[in-house]
Amino acid sequence: MTIPQLRASEHLHDVKYEIRGTLSRRAEQLEREGHEIIKLNIGNPGAFGFRMPDTMRVAIIENLHQADPYSHQKGIFPAREAVVMQAQNRDVMDVTADDVFIGNGVSELIMLAMRALLDPQDEVLVPSPDYPLWTASVVIHGAKAVHYPCRQERGFVPDPAEVEAMVTDRTRAIVVINPNNPTGAVYPREVLEALAAIAERHHLVFCADEIYDEMLYDGAEFVASAPIAKRSLCLTFGGLSKVYRACGLRVGWLMFSGERSHARDYIQAVELLASLRLCSNVPGQYAVQTALGGHQSIFDLTRPGGRLHSTRAALLDAVRRSRWLSVVAPRGAMYAFVRVNAERLPGGVEGFKDHEFALDLLERRHVLVAPGSSFNVPYRDHFRVTLLPDAELMADVFARIESLLDEYAAK
Repeated sequence: MTIPQLRASEHLHDVKYEIRGTLSRRAEQLEREGHEIIKLNIGNPGAFGFRMPDTMRVAIIENLHQADPYSHQKGIFPAREAVVMQAQNRDVMDVTADDVFIGNGVSELIMLAMRALLDPQDEVLVPSPDYPLWTASVVIHGAKAVHYPCRQERGFVPDPAEVEAMVTDRTRAIVVINPNNPTGAVYPREVLEALAAIAERHHLVFCADEIYDEMLYDGAEFVASAPIAKRSLCLTFGGLSKVYRACGLRVGWLMFSGERSHARDYIQAVELLASLRLCSNVPGQYAVQTALGGHQSIFDLTRPGGRLHSTRAALLDAVRRSRWLSVVAPRGAMYAFVRVNAERLPGGVEGFKDHEFALDLLERRHVLVAPGSSFNVPYRDHFRVTLLPDAELMADVFARIESLLDEYAAK
């Protein structure tokens, strides 16, 4: 008897996540063959020796005795109240613990927020380049991600006029990722104010992905969206994975602020979805209050002399000395979005394919990067690396990249 082919759901047809896709699977095969692979495709601090602050670990251990039961679907009160206190320190005074949801990382909360919001054929304005989960969370529900350009010549900061020109009667929300993944751009206040004004004029939900809020370099200033987007429904996403180096805890939060009187049905729908998954990881939630209220050790890593700052400096130095590369210096987050100046190579820009280059780099130099096209851009001459390795390893990585491009040029 022939068994019919089991096909994946059509909902997944346009869902892409190359950061953990075919290249990552090939890297695993190479490792099984005995090769050591330098994996710069994922922002995973623990894989590079970073650890969460000890005080967070102690908070979890001391509360394990009360972490056996399910928590409330929104999360434990001390964690939600800590998010409120952080918001109040940022001049957001109209929120309470009832406006905060704790989730299994920001990723889960993005999915919940989009599932509760979108119907087929709805549209969401998403930055390009974006973190691809945002596009996936839109298209998986039959809606359309409309990508507004964040151009390299503008430092990857969007032009609000271009964004507003893309609004239609089907647009439901606008997504802002600040500090930005994958580019490291940090948005100025005036740009955020203009984007918030667009949301207000067109009655859009303002989605602010701020998971990298405290990860800044060389005097860059983070401006929270919630105090600016007061006359729209504002969703702020944050978590412990990046700034607090605790990816494995899977703890994120979603805070509703701004105008909420018209959005009761929507917020109740988010709570319904949160209830269906019962609750998020309870032990990890006990680290939130300590994390947000204690010493912000991320500043020790991002200031001059800190490990992240030194690695960023090593990357910028390598790119400056390269014959083939250029980059907009990241001002925040833990990534660099590097351009290959393919016009200098045989075949030119049209002949250079970022995915093929990334595969060559993996096979021949044992370095795994994320092709730029993974981040929903129309061009094929960029790649993203994380800033998590130490400076010495980063210099070695870029020496390998340079040698591969030298080989391309010699053909």
